[in-house]
Amino acid sequence: MSTFIESQNWRYATKKFDSTKKITTEDLETLKEAIRLSTSSYGLQPYRVFIIENPEIRKQLQPVSWGQSQIIDASHLFVFANIVDIQENHIDDYLNNIATTRDLNIEDLKGYSDFMKSKIVPLSQDKKTVWTSKQTYLAMANLLNAAAELRIDVTPMEGFEPEKYNEILGLDKLGLNASLIATVGYRHEEDVTQHYTKVRKSNEELFITL
Repeated sequence: MSTFIESQNWRYATKKFDSTKKITTEDLETLKEAIRLSTSSYGLQPYRVFIIENPEIRKQLQPVSWGQSQIIDASHLFVFANIVDIQENHIDDYLNNIATTRDLNIEDLKGYSDFMKSKIVPLSQDKKTVWTSKQTYLAMANLLNAAAELRIDVTPMEGFEPEKYNEILGLDKLGLNASLIATVGYRHEEDVTQHYTKVRKSNEELFITL
């Protein structure tokens, strides 16, 4: 069995974190790099990731996270916030980054720029929000996989009130929306769910080859 599959069998959605255990600076940087290197449509990465360490902020967020203890007890709380209304300036920033990184003339990217803008900018704000929100799930996948390799627990969560997160963290003012959160840290020895056998569909039920 590959080490990747072993890590996937090891990981689970942790229900109770050990609040005395904290992620090292080195491991946190590895997790951040995994998120940064995540795939995204066009490579645009239309989101920001807030890493909440401040215990007072987390106390404010817990009641609007269905009261879940992980918000307080985990080493870190990651908030993935998508850009609500992506515009030409976001695309221009990305293209300037391409030009700088690859030592290209920005004019040489005009065709790609025009194509992206023609596909993205005319969309309604609702459609843009749905699309950029989906991108955060790709980034979350990289976080889950990298953390499992490091034997760090991650619990991805949709059980929270985005509007309240936006208000508490000031995301509205930044044109962002909290689309997905994750608690990150180390499982508590009292968390009985870590001993449950993983339940998944069989290959025969899940996969169809045509």
